Amino acid sequence: MAKGKGKSRRGSGKAPQNRNDDPYRVNVVDKADMNNEKFEKYYQAQKILPEDEWEPFMQSMREPLPTTFRVTGSRQTANLLNEMIRDIHVPHLAGVVFEGETVVPPQQIPWYPDGLAWQLNVEKKILRKSPEFKKFHNFLVFETEVGNISRQEAVSMLPPLFLEVQPHHRVIDMCAAPGSKTAQLLEALHAHDTVTTSSFPSGLLIANDSDQKRTHMLIHQSARLPSPALMVTNHDASIYPVIRIPAALKTDSMSQLLFDRILCDVPCSGDGTFRKNLGIWKNWTSMDGNGLHGLQLRILQRAMRMLQKSGRIVYSTCSLNPIENEAVVAAALKSIPGFEIVDMSNHLPTLLFRPGMTTWTPSIDRSIVFDHLTYHDYIESIPESKRPDAKLQESHWPPSPDEAESLCLTRCMRIYPHLQDTGGFFIAVLERKSDTRAQDPLPREATTEGKRQADTLGELEMGEMKRPKLDQDAIQAIATPEKNPIEVDSNIACDSVRPSGAPQPSKQKGVGKTKGPDIHFKENPFTFLSPDDPVLKACILQLNLSQDFPVTNMLVRNPTGDTVRSLWLTNDIVKQIIENNDYTRMRLMTAGSKVIAKQESGAAKREGAESQFRVLSEGLPAVLPYVKPESILTADVISLRTLMESYYPVLSGFPAPFRTVVEPKAAGCIMVRFEKGEIEGVSLTHDLVLPIWKSNVSVTLMIEKKAKSALSLRVFGEDITTAAREAAQKKRDAHAASGDGVTEGGSMVAEAEIGEEITMPTNE
Repeated sequence: MAKGKGKSRRGSGKAPQNRNDDPYRVNVVDKADMNNEKFEKYYQAQKILPEDEWEPFMQSMREPLPTTFRVTGSRQTANLLNEMIRDIHVPHLAGVVFEGETVVPPQQIPWYPDGLAWQLNVEKKILRKSPEFKKFHNFLVFETEVGNISRQEAVSMLPPLFLEVQPHHRVIDMCAAPGSKTAQLLEALHAHDTVTTSSFPSGLLIANDSDQKRTHMLIHQSARLPSPALMVTNHDASIYPVIRIPAALKTDSMSQLLFDRILCDVPCSGDGTFRKNLGIWKNWTSMDGNGLHGLQLRILQRAMRMLQKSGRIVYSTCSLNPIENEAVVAAALKSIPGFEIVDMSNHLPTLLFRPGMTTWTPSIDRSIVFDHLTYHDYIESIPESKRPDAKLQESHWPPSPDEAESLCLTRCMRIYPHLQDTGGFFIAVLERKSDTRAQDPLPREATTEGKRQADTLGELEMGEMKRPKLDQDAIQAIATPEKNPIEVDSNIACDSVRPSGAPQPSKQKGVGKTKGPDIHFKENPFTFLSPDDPVLKACILQLNLSQDFPVTNMLVRNPTGDTVRSLWLTNDIVKQIIENNDYTRMRLMTAGSKVIAKQESGAAKREGAESQFRVLSEGLPAVLPYVKPESILTADVISLRTLMESYYPVLSGFPAPFRTVVEPKAAGCIMVRFEKGEIEGVSLTHDLVLPIWKSNVSVTLMIEKKAKSALSLRVFGEDITTAAREAAQKKRDAHAASGDGVTEGGSMVAEAEIGEEITMPTNE
């Protein structure tokens, strides 16, 4: 799981005096304690760096990471927000002096495309006490809450950039949680989005994670960029099942879904994150990498078997250990022919890195002993009766010099903290040759059971991991004859996901029992509605949707298919997958984008508006292209201000012509286009389309409170919402009760800080 970024010039342009003097720093470890003799002994023996770089490397490892964030969303929307940061906020922060020192404003990360990533070297006490930085921090917090900004380690941003995803690609993120890279992949699928509308990509993104709780984090993250092309699954990536889709040229047969792009940001020991995860200084051991090597290899091998011809895999870790990096890549390439490491050294010209390693020596125990230079030496040192339980595998050792050269291991990329003020990171880009077919010889390294989650590193003895055997129940008879046979790569060792209710193939000699639905999977089913569904037809009529709206791609989440509360929208490939596979065997957590919901407010019920539906604000970009233009009302920024300042402003409080246009409308959901322009010193740089709900005497803006606050800060330069005023009044009352009086910032602007710790949520 990738993490990273750092060197340390926080607060001023000069080198820091002592970061441990900062009382605001959390989980402080004194620099004198930032030592681990075994770590230094191990990596110096591996010769990961030239001797003259060792001290700068270790010094950087002891410095805290700067804050880094990325402007998210479609390219057009991101560029508009990025211009606001660059042209308004950064000049405002330039020249700020705090405690006698000039504070460096945010700076763009040089290698990130279009300058959409930023680095902020500012201590937390400056964010609290400097009015200029405090306002900027509030802006960042609100924009992060609504998904326009992602707090993300700089090196964590790299893997999706090397995948080069296009809107038509079929993509899977094998170990996706917490979801910052998934968001980048979604943005690439939606490269053709505009400021107000979402494109309908023909491609696919499956975000998978083995931890069910973490998949809910994925769903929350992805909700910030809703997509009809998204699916979230909950599987062990090393035995990810075969997914069936109709064969392109044969209507009576099925084929295996193969992917154009696969991200394998695998669980790892994480010793490249010393600068952020300070506990590693005390707990590091080489056995962490030894224990995870097998799982990492199985995940990469599984990805290789799911890759389309000419497809691309990015394998990445936030570890420096060659056992988790080059050793895994070398073993995978040797076990499955037809792949090569791609030279990406010129892809991001300003990114600094070191080439991959070609030789290394495993340590067989915690004492960092390198007595066995070859696997043969290691096995010979173990009594013959105990060799089946050997802790290490042959793949832990490096290939021969000739093999290493032929595998082009130097094309791997190693990123070290002292090169560009980042965390440690490893990336290898693999491509499948177009004239070969991925074979599965089932090498010993691949025939393993179960999964090893990174979260269990602290609970398990990394060095004691046995070489497990493959769960035979996980092997399906892919070639079993049936009415619609599935065309797949040969000998794929994983489940084939069969649609619910499909006939089970007859049991054959030597073939394990075919599994039915997973009765332990408790998520609601996915049911596509008939285009003739009366509720769906009424919904489309109410919302003034055009005839070309994709009604056949609307689904609900309940067994009976009733349109109870919410409607989801998918694209064609997502629909094919759902209809031709058992969702419980896929362990499908969510699919598509929730775009329409039943309006169940008290006002709607009092008015007797049965089955009234509204377009969700997060679903509006996907629905807007199908809303009849004549049904969209127009308004100006003055009307927007009125909607911001009150929860339920009465119609009589709006100026004409907006009031005269909206008053005759029936109660329900209405789209309003706030046109760009400047009025009374407030300007909109682009058209803004938002949903409102009209009742008999009032209207309300149908977006969440945090999104409303973020929009207010962006347009009006302050939070003018009712929620902000209530929060400010609550703060004044609390200060008055404590006798402290009203403090700075207790006016119209709601404080983003809650409690003592003020940070944007970090993804990785």
